[in-house]
Amino acid sequence: MRFVDETKIKVIAGDGGNGVVSFRREKYIPRGGPDGGDGGDGGSVYLVGSRDLNTLSDFRTVRTYTAQQGTKGAGRNMAGKKGENLYVLVPNGTLVYDENTNELIGDVTEHDQELLVAQGGFHGLGNTRYKSSVNRAPRQCSEGSAGERRELRLELKVLADVGLLGLPNAGKSTLIRAVSHARPKVADYPFTTLHPNLGVVDVDSQRSFVIADIPGLIEGAAEGAGLGIQFLKHLSRTRVLLHVLDIAPYDQVDPVISAEKIRHELEKYNPAMLDEPRWLILNKTDLMPEDEANAICDDIVARMDWKGPCFRVSAVNKSGTQEMVFAIMQYLEEQKEQNEQKELSNENTSTAE
Repeated sequence: MRFVDETKIKVIAGDGGNGVVSFRREKYIPRGGPDGGDGGDGGSVYLVGSRDLNTLSDFRTVRTYTAQQGTKGAGRNMAGKKGENLYVLVPNGTLVYDENTNELIGDVTEHDQELLVAQGGFHGLGNTRYKSSVNRAPRQCSEGSAGERRELRLELKVLADVGLLGLPNAGKSTLIRAVSHARPKVADYPFTTLHPNLGVVDVDSQRSFVIADIPGLIEGAAEGAGLGIQFLKHLSRTRVLLHVLDIAPYDQVDPVISAEKIRHELEKYNPAMLDEPRWLILNKTDLMPEDEANAICDDIVARMDWKGPCFRVSAVNKSGTQEMVFAIMQYLEEQKEQNEQKELSNENTSTAE
């Protein structure tokens, strides 16, 4: 399933600088004529595609983007300085709409692609421009035009990088609330989540990933029990699966047995999913003393013979979640770099042939 990340921003292009009225005044040249310069053009606003971004999370905090204004002209035919253009990075695949007219302005699809979204104002004219054979001393100039102002709606269709996998009531919704901006319904009974929830996890500036909270699986999901097939399809498109286990289940079911049920459903649906990156998240460590929680976690890992990454967290008080988030971000970046190197290597091979 492709999720839609959406945000609204305002872009303001710079106004053009005004022209000026000025006359040349030097000793022995009493009537030097007009020398008023033009103003400078205002800066425009461009959206620029970037392969290094995959969400619109950076626009949640900064909503207004303003380009520089042009400065006014001066005497001695000196033109005003042009305003600097403003270039705003967006992820590749961003659709840009005018919020007021719903017009599609453009689609940013490639790295470094520039899309003009607000035109800078044009410069005003100095009085030199109005000089003619019948008007040798014009006292008129023009003002620069206003820069374009627009309210934009940005839409990005994204695939979740990370999927949360587990039985109902394992704490997946609480975990996604702890690490992202998503606010799914959370309650102390199973099947609280009925639809996939999407969250953007901000690690730091321009570093983020998308996490999906998939409704809990039940036995028979691979045969279509509940909404199993639909949710397993979502999980098959993620880059990392986080298998969330409740170490202190309310029904006192052995967590290892719960983990085996999930593994069995994955294998029945698509055995290849067992070879995909899967990390173990042992949740609800806050429900018991630290020593007891560590002993239970050690026992679970040993009996599962787990060899992959494993994190012990409490989604309620966010204990251990920061280390988990940083590890995921580092892993996704390393995978992305490896894929880019493979693509480059394939391109070089094709060229050589």
